[in-house]
Amino acid sequence: MISLKREREDGFDDDDNEDGGRVVEDRRSRHCPYLDTINRSVLDFDFEKLCSISLSHINVYACLICGKYFQGRGLKSHAYTHSVQFTHHVFLNLHTLKFYCLPDNYEIIDSSLEDITYVLKPTFTKQHIAGLDKQGKLYRAYDGTTYLPGIVGLNNIKANDYANVVLQAFSNVPPLRNYFLEEENYRGIRRPPGDIMFLLVQRFGELMRKLWNPRNFKAHVSPHEMLQAVVLCSKKNFQITKQGDAVDFMTWFLNALHGALGGTKKKPCKSIITKAFQGSMRIFSKKLPHPDLLPEEKEALLVTEEYQEQMSESTFLFLTLDLPTAPLYKDEKEQLIIPQVPLFNILGKFNGSTEKEYKTYKENFLKRFQLTKLPPYLVFCIKRFTKNNFFVEKNPTIVNFPITNVDLREYLTEEAQATEKNTTYDLVANVVHDGKPTEGAYRIHVLHHGTGKWYEMQDLQVTDILPQMITLSEAYIQAKQATSVVWF
Repeated sequence: MISLKREREDGFDDDDNEDGGRVVEDRRSRHCPYLDTINRSVLDFDFEKLCSISLSHINVYACLICGKYFQGRGLKSHAYTHSVQFTHHVFLNLHTLKFYCLPDNYEIIDSSLEDITYVLKPTFTKQHIAGLDKQGKLYRAYDGTTYLPGIVGLNNIKANDYANVVLQAFSNVPPLRNYFLEEENYRGIRRPPGDIMFLLVQRFGELMRKLWNPRNFKAHVSPHEMLQAVVLCSKKNFQITKQGDAVDFMTWFLNALHGALGGTKKKPCKSIITKAFQGSMRIFSKKLPHPDLLPEEKEALLVTEEYQEQMSESTFLFLTLDLPTAPLYKDEKEQLIIPQVPLFNILGKFNGSTEKEYKTYKENFLKRFQLTKLPPYLVFCIKRFTKNNFFVEKNPTIVNFPITNVDLREYLTEEAQATEKNTTYDLVANVVHDGKPTEGAYRIHVLHHGTGKWYEMQDLQVTDILPQMITLSEAYIQAKQATSVVWF
């Protein structure tokens, strides 16, 4: 029986729109003689779904023989012309996931094509997600390479390794990963008309599903669509072509995701971001008199209410750890010595008694900090870079940190010590910056929960690494998991 479908006058069909246009034949078939011409090795669905000729994103089809994208499948469309000119016959609608044979223009229904639709749009069941951290099975990609889902290289398009390492770190935080692997978790969130920030959520979910896909055609992923959403949503503050700072990107990304998922600054609405990473602290702040004042004037000011210590409560998504100033050495031999500091020395900032001076444009303050609540996943940012009007300087100090059992109980208030059960943390991701401040490169160490092994990833390169080698690196960002975390 012949079914009828409508097609627009310009030859570009609209599968989702059944209104208006002239009528053409659409014969339905379960068999196509051209299926053996499909070339899976050239198929790459990581890039933006745009027609390679018109650059339109409406009704885009992928040619499964050469991998290029074309618009429409009507008589005057680019896909139709391509099929006639190059005798490429099998096409996939990237939106409806339907296969067509051109120029005959009939839909192909064949179970052998399911692997292609799964690569384009991977899906995960609750059962599959629950077992991700319980097994370390290697999978073989179509190109023959073996890989562990989640331990997958990200393509460095030009200078986006600063974003890649942050995306890879968060893809190995189980609750965040599990949330984004299931699109149903965020599909129903409503955003105001014209709001573009939700695009960030959609693209991050798509990237997460590609990174954890056990049926990939290749053992690496390009974050092209994710990064285009970053450029758009950050109003070009973060670029693909210009090196950025991983901590700056992470700060923006966490807050942008939280906002897009319904969280606001005015209303303390919870999101998966705050549930996983948000802790709280007390900040004790004391205003200091101007240093140019006379001693008598300083003493007079210090007794006024304005200069008394004030206490405030604040939440955090990560803790910034300050490195001691790198020493100045006399000669070249001494300059080869790399300064080192134990992690617990720089954690002393949060013991409630260590004071540090903070300078603003007009005023100086003396501050001390103490933690009141620890999150299930704790992120440390080690402050390596200092910026002034002329240049950026990097502190090369190595932080000596244990991989497991970092106990933060002594940095909690007495009340919090009595109530907090999980105070020890194990490292799950370690972002490293190598080289000069403006020209350096990023790499990341991640723990694969299923195998218990550590892996180092730098762009497309993935290698296993011994845990003791991780501690020798210039750590910049660390994600830690509470050892006995009870997830919500």
